[in-house]
Amino acid sequence: MSQELERVYTINLGKVLLSVDTHRAPRAINMIKEFARHHMKTEEIKIEEDLAHIIWSRGVRSPPRKIRVRMSKTDEGYILVSPYEDEPEVKKDAKESKKEKEVKKDEVKEVKKDEVTEVKKESPKEVKKETKKEAPKEVKKETKKEAPKEVKKETKKETPAKKSK
Repeated sequence: MSQELERVYTINLGKVLLSVDTHRAPRAINMIKEFARHHMKTEEIKIEEDLAHIIWSRGVRSPPRKIRVRMSKTDEGYILVSPYEDEPEVKKDAKESKKEKEVKKDEVKEVKKDEVTEVKKESPKEVKKETKKEAPKEVKKETKKEAPKEVKKETKKETPAKKSK
């Protein structure tokens, strides 16, 4: 049986929360080592410094619930556990087709941007300037000042006339 030299796992660290809150991060490190021993069948386990920083990043009391790791067997015979960074494997044909799609999208975006900017530069500025400066100010002044004065004058005139009768 040939053994793989590198494997990627998602380790559930949910049971860390069962321990006392001041011992959770160290327990998470121990759980990762136990998981590696069980799955890679080797006693010598080394955790990379970056992975330890990820576990300790939120403090001793709240390590992450799950963590994705890469376990690789070194030439010296120990297992190195490191954080997993997704490296997408893309075929050459797929790369070419993606590039062609991106070029087409860029051309379409450039055309749309040019059309939209021209329209925005010419018409909206002129319309906005006219409507903002002239129409709203005159309408607001007329409605606020004229209507309330007339109503107040009428009410004052009627009330004294009723009292005199």
